[in-house]
Amino acid sequence: MELPATLSRAPATSQARAGEEAYTDAQAEAGPPPRRPAAFYSSVFAQIEEIGWERVVNATGDDGVSCLTFRVVDEKGRIHLLEITLPMGYPASPPSIAAEVPYLPKIHWSNSSKLKDVICQFQEHLKMLQEFWSIMDEIDKVLWVVDATKPTYAMSQRLLALGDDCYILLHVDPRKPSSLPKCRFLGPDGKFDRLIMNWRKNRKRWDTKKKFHENLAGVLDFALPAPPSVSSVKDDEQAECGICYAKHLPVDDELGAHSGCATDYTCENPSCSRAFHSVCLRDWLRSITTTRQSFDVLFGNCPYCSDPVAVKVADR
Repeated sequence: MELPATLSRAPATSQARAGEEAYTDAQAEAGPPPRRPAAFYSSVFAQIEEIGWERVVNATGDDGVSCLTFRVVDEKGRIHLLEITLPMGYPASPPSIAAEVPYLPKIHWSNSSKLKDVICQFQEHLKMLQEFWSIMDEIDKVLWVVDATKPTYAMSQRLLALGDDCYILLHVDPRKPSSLPKCRFLGPDGKFDRLIMNWRKNRKRWDTKKKFHENLAGVLDFALPAPPSVSSVKDDEQAECGICYAKHLPVDDELGAHSGCATDYTCENPSCSRAFHSVCLRDWLRSITTTRQSFDVLFGNCPYCSDPVAVKVADR
């Protein structure tokens, strides 16, 4: 049985949720919906224990187990959130999933399947998308991207600026990311005649063994502009932590000196310069199997550009 896939960029909207929206006043008068059997809760808790409670990001509905969000880290250290919704008939009825990916995998489900099987199959799907994300990272790092400047892992389009109010809208195929992309030219009439002619004439020269930006420049026979200096980016855009997405940590005694603090670590790659709370980066590095520790310092890679980062294990 194949699991019904939901929209990649939206929360899991299964038929069970659609039923909640259609809940009428007459049904409300009939009383609350029936609770799941006790065996359901014990089974789900045992399955979560098998996966690891530290990987649970959120849990809602039916005493916090009908919709579960897990943190999944791919082989490059990118963090993904996998939302699994359990229907009333679970486990006989398969769950539905949602995640920020360009397309969802076809999850196979049987009567003996468990939540860890869904996560394992999702991890295999992430392996298939590594080349796609590496190419998108290359585009963001090397070319002048004006939209989206803060892309999600589900996005396969980029709007590139060429200067003089001219732009190219690229769509990279997630299934064949190194192949010739779809291309649309945007700008004043007449300014793209030469580029369009070059695109039609040279598109067969696209070489999947070359880097994406080199291929694009070669086919267009045009020097693609690099992104503007990172220093021109507004400071407030850099203040948000790239892991928790907040400018300030919560006020909490357990955070000690970091309670309520702003971001205090910045990636040294000038094309990235992503800001982090050192506490968030430290916790994230600890969750990555490739992280190395030397004395009181953790060494790993930036979640956004993969350049080296280092942070102290604990404050002195």
